[in-house]
Amino acid sequence: MLQIDLYTEITCPWCIIGQHRLDKVLKERFPDLPVDIRHHPVLLMPDTPAEGLYIPDLLFKRYGVTDPKASFARAEAEARASGLDLDLGRQPYAYPTQAAHALIKAAGARGTQHQLAVAFTEAHFLQARNIGKADVLADIAVAHGFERDEALAIARDPAWRARVEQSAAASAAAGVHSVPHFVFGGHVAINGGRSEDEIAQAICEVASR
Repeated sequence: MLQIDLYTEITCPWCIIGQHRLDKVLKERFPDLPVDIRHHPVLLMPDTPAEGLYIPDLLFKRYGVTDPKASFARAEAEARASGLDLDLGRQPYAYPTQAAHALIKAAGARGTQHQLAVAFTEAHFLQARNIGKADVLADIAVAHGFERDEALAIARDPAWRARVEQSAAASAAAGVHSVPHFVFGGHVAINGGRSEDEIAQAICEVASR
């Protein structure tokens, strides 16, 4: 079985593209390859307030961007090239992600970690839901091995938040700063907005060993 370690941030546009491409490559090019996809949190904006950050304001303050739509064009085009209908104007806010990462972490014991991570990411980008809210997360988590009350408790638990922050610190200490970051088989690593061919090549490299 091929272990794939995937470091992502839920509100990162390139992460939803990376996850989509990984799933597409595995389904279309390696349909018989057993894989174990393990998710690790990266917190790009750990101090995001509960009410979220308005993305057009954030882009202007950080990068001087006055036309968000133009800045979204490349990522949206890359997504469409892989069959993902991504409109980054659909979700105007970035919300805190610690609670979502906590549930993704907890899903590891249930065997639903990757599916839940994809569901949270799609809820944020494709459905414009507030993934900073515990009840929104719980509604999604019940389809991935959780009781609703259990999911609510994890999403609200400071101890789970601390675990997420410790894992994110470990990711940073290991040199993971650009997301998505993929590690195939424990030793072949690629990061950023990689193409389907590049992802497939990395898998082949591991398989050839």
